[in-house]
This record gives sequence, structure tokens and C-alpha cells, in this order.
Amino acid sequence: MTPFVTTEAKDSLCDRQQVLAWLTENVPPPRLQHILRVETMAAELALHHGLDVDRAAGAGLLHDLAKYFPPERLLSMAREAGLAITEVDEADPHLLHADVSALVARQQFGITDEQVLAAVANHTLGRPGMDALSCVVFLADSLEPGRGQTMELEELRKVAQQNLQEAVWRVCDRTLLWLVDQHRLIHPRMILTRNWAMQVAPAKPKKSEKKGTAKI
Repeated sequence: MTPFVTTEAKDSLCDRQQVLAWLTENVPPPRLQHILRVETMAAELALHHGLDVDRAAGAGLLHDLAKYFPPERLLSMAREAGLAITEVDEADPHLLHADVSALVARQQFGITDEQVLAAVANHTLGRPGMDALSCVVFLADSLEPGRGQTMELEELRKVAQQNLQEAVWRVCDRTLLWLVDQHRLIHPRMILTRNWAMQVAPAKPKKSEKKGTAKI
């Protein structure tokens, strides 16, 4: 899939190339392909919802910078930055990779756009009250084409085109069901994100949600 680059983004193409070069050195090829698909889907969703396409694409490109950092490094960087660390984070430091990716985006690439940094930090667990740009990147990470082509995923992609908040709580439900099925720890922030999104979305929950594999 070709990365989404608008005419306005051409001036910053060298910055994108710098990020791509860094990613090539720090993540395996399959993950880089996922990142590029998230970049593209985030841009497409942003365009559909009237949001800033370049910000969405940039956050998509940056979202997994810390994906392969070892647990000790994730915890160390989170502590040094004064991030809130829960007992679940301590038990599974990988859950900090989104927040730490935002730190890397700022420190390594000089990103200062707070909306972009928030979208990077929120892409895994979400956050109650997150803005539309964060919702777009959260959904793109979960629903990009490489995640599969099941009927459930296709339905969620349609919902993401219609209502971002409804899609967020539905994706959270899917992930939570998978975590329970796998006997995995559940981060309290995802539950808070799910409840917030369900309260602000106009649609009501349907009782017949199906289980399936989910992103972590």
C-alpha cells in the first residue's frame, strides 16, 4: 500500500524519510509494513472526517517507534518522564510502548505538535476524552487491512467511517473480549476509554458482539 502523502506534506517529506530510515533500523519489516498501513488508513479516515490529514498520517507513521524497546527501557523512560505507571504496566511494560513512542517522537524527531504526540500516546489504550485525531490513529492501528478481512473487521471499518467514538468502544469491546479469552491482564485505561466512548457515541451497544483476535 502506497503511503498517503498530500501536496501540503511534500515540504516535510525529508522528515518522513528520516523517520522511515530510523524505523528501518529499529523495527522488523513486517512491523514497518503495518506502520505504513496505519499511516495510510489514518490519513484516509482523517480526510473522511474532515480532520488534518498530514497530522493523522504523521501520527500513524510515528505510532510504533518504541514497539520493540525492551521492557527495562520502556519502564525507565516512562519513569524519567514522570508518566503514570500502573501495576499492570509494571507487569506488562509493553503496554507503555505507545506513551514512550510519543517521547521518542519528541526527543528523536523534534515533534512538538501536542495533538500528534497525544495521538501517538493514545493509540493502544486510548484515553477518556481523547480528540478525534487520537480516535483516528487508535482505530487505524486496530483496523488497518493487515489485521484481516473478517466480516467483523469489515463492519468495524464501516462504523469507523460513520462515527469515530462508536468505533472506539466497539474496538475496545473486541480487544477486551480477546484479553479475557487469553487470560491476559486488562489495563484500566482501556476500560475507561471504552466507557467514555460508549457514553459520548450516539449509537447504543448491540448485544450480539463476536469474539476475535485483537491488537495489543
